[in-house]
Amino acid sequence: MTFQEFTDSLKSNKPDEQFSPQLKALWYDGRGEWDKAHKEVDHLSDSGSALIHAYLHRKEGDIWNADYWYRSANATRPRIALDQEWKNLVSKFLPAQ
Repeated sequence: MTFQEFTDSLKSNKPDEQFSPQLKALWYDGRGEWDKAHKEVDHLSDSGSALIHAYLHRKEGDIWNADYWYRSANATRPRIALDQEWKNLVSKFLPAQ
């Protein structure tokens, strides 16, 4: 799936069942459904989920919590716009072509 196909899928009523939990979280976030996005990753402990969890809390404005999750992902808070971080994360988690 390409990035454009992913963004086009945001018009659907639900995410593709083949999406990983991380992509589902980003899909819900892309539709403005923060709570659903958070529920997809808040119980997962892998570094990829922690990175998305961090992004979600950064978007929420809870920087202390976001920084905790960035550290859990062995990352630092990026100094880019939220929409660019979302695009970077989607690209990171899309299956390789």
